[in-house]
Amino acid sequence: MSKSIMQRDDGICYLCKKLYDGEWHQETEEHHCFGASNRSLSEHFGLKVYLCIPHHRTSKEAVHQNIEMMRLVQRDAQTAFETKYPDLDFRVIFGRNYKEVSEA
Repeated sequence: MSKSIMQRDDGICYLCKKLYDGEWHQETEEHHCFGASNRSLSEHFGLKVYLCIPHHRTSKEAVHQNIEMMRLVQRDAQTAFETKYPDLDFRVIFGRNYKEVSEA
């Protein structure tokens, strides 16, 4: 398993810290930023974050319940990828530019 290039696994929820600037130490779960056919790419490139259970799957702000939260994490993942792997083309590898995605 590849380590996250986005954050340390330190018990701090990625979204709690990003959205609320809180270092809330909670039980966290690993979340692959890109799922389905791109899940193995997320694992390979370290595009995963650690989320508290509410931000992962149980609240209105959960990435698996809220497309805006999912896209926020995916845009951050794309930025992390482009910083870490400047010689690779994110769009070619993942099939989409998440910085330009519109749900409308």
